[in-house]
Amino acid sequence: MNTNKFGEQGWTPERLGNLQAKTYLITGASAGTGLEACRILLDKGAEVVMLNRNEEKSNQVIDMLKEQFGADAKVSFIKMDLSDLTSVRNAANEVLKSVSKIEALICNAAVAQIARQQVTPDGYESHLVTNHYGHFLLVNLLFDKVEQGGKRIVIVSSNGYKMGLKTIQFDDMNFDKNYHPNTTYCHSKLAQMMFGYELQNRIIEANRKVEVFVCHPGASKTSLINKNASRMSRILFSLMAISPMVQSAEKGSYPEVMCATENQLKQLAYYGPTGKWEWVGPVGECVLEPFVLDREVATRLWAVSENETGLKFEL
Repeated sequence: MNTNKFGEQGWTPERLGNLQAKTYLITGASAGTGLEACRILLDKGAEVVMLNRNEEKSNQVIDMLKEQFGADAKVSFIKMDLSDLTSVRNAANEVLKSVSKIEALICNAAVAQIARQQVTPDGYESHLVTNHYGHFLLVNLLFDKVEQGGKRIVIVSSNGYKMGLKTIQFDDMNFDKNYHPNTTYCHSKLAQMMFGYELQNRIIEANRKVEVFVCHPGASKTSLINKNASRMSRILFSLMAISPMVQSAEKGSYPEVMCATENQLKQLAYYGPTGKWEWVGPVGECVLEPFVLDREVATRLWAVSENETGLKFEL
């Protein structure tokens, strides 16, 4: 029996209505699922503000999108590098000054499978700061603005969270002793998910009005596995990309667009493709492993994240 609330086809953009006068912020929107989410939202008349680190590429994407959707398409760019917390602060300040209302903040950007340990000038392991700390700080800085608008935050994670340590390695967050491209990536995505569900808890306890949704894109053809990955990882992903077990970046964007727009979604849930291995298939509610909801670990992670970002996250 099909248990997907959206039917056999799952959620698709056909469910979207007119999104005019609604503004969506998307991190990492110059390629992959973030770019495809932009396309879907712009097609429905929304305004999209991309938070990207590469200015030249972002301007090229804006030109491409305006050519596709018309010169009056409401798409813009604010420079932000999630691996640099000063850059995150500067971008958040620009958003607060220039964006009147946020319908949803979509935390989409990520790095993955970096072959050798990379530590940023600020001293953070690159997966952890880009995928978790940077987004933690951004959500903190923009939370009140989101609450004044559409009251919605979307965390785009990965099913890789099941493949790593299945907890947070507090004694060595940078993986100085046991760095591994996949394990460290999975650790960062687990941290991101635990933040999302702990944020849900704290919002409820503080009687605030923002909703938080956690999703994943499944196995999608994106540029996430890039030149920083090992040669073997690039070969394996290129082989996977031509198999029926990997879907298009467009379909990979459906879960985050759904979470940013669909009404009456359950918050304590995990959304994405529901087919084999949850790699592809109709978009709906997926299995959520219970270790993600360990509140003792999540509370400790929250405190560590506040300390590392230098800002209390009080609701």
